[in-house]
Amino acid sequence: MSAVSLSLLGLMTLLLGAGVWIGLGLVGTGVGLLAMFRPSMPFEKLLAQQTFNTLVSPELLALPLFILMAELLFRTKISEALFSGLAPWLRRVPGRLGHLTVVGCTLFASVCGSSAATTATVGRITAKELLDRGYDRALVTGSLAGAGTLGFLIPPSTVMIIYGVMAEESVLQLFIAGIVPGLLIAGAYSGYIAIRALLNPSLVGEAPPRTTFVQKLVALKDLGPLLALILVVIGSMYGGIASPTEAAAVGVAGAVAIGFWQRTLNLRGLLAAARSAANNCAMIGLIMLGAMFLSTAIGYLGLPRYIAATIDGWGLSPLMLILVLLVFYILLGTVMEGLGIIVMTLPITLPLVEAAGYSKVWFGIFLVIVIEMAQISPPVGFNLNVIQRLTGDSLGAITRATVPFFLILAGFVALIAVFPGIIDILPALMAGG
Repeated sequence: MSAVSLSLLGLMTLLLGAGVWIGLGLVGTGVGLLAMFRPSMPFEKLLAQQTFNTLVSPELLALPLFILMAELLFRTKISEALFSGLAPWLRRVPGRLGHLTVVGCTLFASVCGSSAATTATVGRITAKELLDRGYDRALVTGSLAGAGTLGFLIPPSTVMIIYGVMAEESVLQLFIAGIVPGLLIAGAYSGYIAIRALLNPSLVGEAPPRTTFVQKLVALKDLGPLLALILVVIGSMYGGIASPTEAAAVGVAGAVAIGFWQRTLNLRGLLAAARSAANNCAMIGLIMLGAMFLSTAIGYLGLPRYIAATIDGWGLSPLMLILVLLVFYILLGTVMEGLGIIVMTLPITLPLVEAAGYSKVWFGIFLVIVIEMAQISPPVGFNLNVIQRLTGDSLGAITRATVPFFLILAGFVALIAVFPGIIDILPALMAGG
């Protein structure tokens, strides 16, 4: 079995290192393994069957719709609305407008399943405004990088949809389970910003102009379209009115309506959003297909059982297993993007975690958080590259600024490992209701 393991690593390193697309690289690895160790197996029939089974999954239909909704919202004035609607309410909060990135990303993540899109949309206005007002550069870029990762955790989340399909777990249950962790992490980010501002007031720039309570309420009208969209999309799913796919379809219609109402979207913009969404969906679909085929191939070869038995022989406690997996995923996050990490490791790691007593829903949230950590891990971290394009700062400076927020995520992983019930609070309440 060690020969299979070495061949797997060798083929994957060779193909991906040569620049082959991840999806095709995974398919090639699977074909190579079967050709070497199971030459009698008709891999072309297996690949055809796996293609059909993967791409016709009903749960997967929500994915392109949520991606399209994010592309449409990116072309609206949502980022300007977030700034003008939230700024008056943050004047007296320790850290002032430094919280704008966290609150803005939290709200936008509620209608966008992408971390990079959340970072880019919120950051293109808030980063410039905060820097122009004299806010500490490291605090601005670090908080934007950290808060942008909430696009994966706060539902709807494209990563959760992919995980749900691969792990055969309810996407809606994953969405529900992600709410409490997402809000807790957002609260931890804001708490860190407030503490830094109290300890060193020079980090915080000028305050927004004084406003009356009535003026603050009037400012909220700018958030009206986004809040309405959140209510419709999230409320319809959790209220049992719509499935995730139906809610995503309504969300697309709502995003189009917002774009036309703000006069920022026309036919050319619609076509551009559709093309971008199609490109992203094609990429994700190919990666998922390759991952599912490779998973099936190594399953026939017995590799997951072998690895699981080997690790089980180490006699690790559940907490020690989670710690080992955390380090493993952090290291992977420095050289791979999040989606690739999930699809390539899930067939092996999921059985280990279930055997340790953790549920599929818990492991889904765990994976999303460690993928968030990968988003701000150099040199591949997408959020770092997005912020570099927005601010022009060096990758090293941005990476140093994100360290506190990276540590907050790592600390939260430790927290849910010790107290896994945190993940189950809201699903249990809604099931009981």
